[in-house]
Amino acid sequence: MRKTWLIFSQAVTVALALLFVVATLKPEWLGRGGGGTMMPSIVSISQAPSVQPVALSPTGSVSSYSGAARRATPAVVSITASKAPQRNPHTDDPWFKFFFGDQDPGQRQQPQVGLGSGVIVSPEGYLLTNNHVIEGADDIEVQLPDGRQARAKVVGADPETDVAVLKITLDKLPVITFGSVDSLQVGDVVLAIGNPFGVGQTVTSGIVSALGRNQLGINTFENFIQTDAAINPGNSGGALVDTSGNLLGINTAIYSRSGGSMGIGFAIPVSTAKLVMEGLIRDGQVTRGWIGVEPRDLTPEIAETFNLPIKQGVLITGVLQNGPASAGGLRPGDVVVKVADTPVSNTVQLLAAVAALKPQTPAVIGIQRGDKSMDLKVVVAQRPKSQARREQ
Repeated sequence: MRKTWLIFSQAVTVALALLFVVATLKPEWLGRGGGGTMMPSIVSISQAPSVQPVALSPTGSVSSYSGAARRATPAVVSITASKAPQRNPHTDDPWFKFFFGDQDPGQRQQPQVGLGSGVIVSPEGYLLTNNHVIEGADDIEVQLPDGRQARAKVVGADPETDVAVLKITLDKLPVITFGSVDSLQVGDVVLAIGNPFGVGQTVTSGIVSALGRNQLGINTFENFIQTDAAINPGNSGGALVDTSGNLLGINTAIYSRSGGSMGIGFAIPVSTAKLVMEGLIRDGQVTRGWIGVEPRDLTPEIAETFNLPIKQGVLITGVLQNGPASAGGLRPGDVVVKVADTPVSNTVQLLAAVAALKPQTPAVIGIQRGDKSMDLKVVVAQRPKSQARREQ
């Protein structure tokens, strides 16, 4: 018995000695069970491994955003729009010169300068940007990421969508590729590229937070892509691209209480911007349909008050006398449920559906009048440029 205990004691001693040596020299050899815990190691920032932003491809593989950035950034430009100070109307007045001299104090003022971004979309030098970036500007300067500069000419602008088209004359221009908004989904990764605060070209990443945002009071025609990719002043007119570097939208506005990004930004879909661009290049203006009505959303309360058998549609509260809708038989109190082959359930959809109609052509307007549904044929007119916001 004593010999057995001696052998056991020696074996335990050797085992403990080996464990001590291994724990000291090769601690990684000692596995940790699922119930064990490991103390986190502390390293300096310079020693910490760098973490690269990644995106998940449709196949589930991980890739960097650098490929999309390299593909899209050469076509995203910085725009400097300057406006000369207004000349004092009393400059030539002798009494004004007597008191102030020949030098007009207004002439000493510096020109107003605004910064924004733009996107080159054709080898011929056409650029997309926001109307509010270049509105009222006397001189527009475009700077490419490769250092080249050019003075831009305004081809046309559409304040109702806040889209403007510029043109520059340079050789071998980088051109962005149009993406597909139809396949875009909430949660998709996107990059915003622009010139925030004039610091230089910047790329930020985020996801699509929502689609079809409207009734924000920003533009007349609203169908925004909402994203949490950081968009700041100076990003206006810049590109919103997918992880392949294809153009999805033109960054146009942010929701902010401080003037900086709060994770709620809005971009005009590239499908809308492209249609506007084509109209401005071809005709110098955007041609939209118009029928001359005052609409409002149909609420359940209104539907119950009028004993309507429908719950969705657009209530017509006013019809312009001798306008297209009036000539077609539309009356106040009618509820529009369809324009051509497009169902409408709110004023935004009605505005978009009517605007898409070709002027001087007849269109069938489906309505609900009391307990009767009927179709009216209306000859569409062209939307006036100074049309009121709520009048369709």
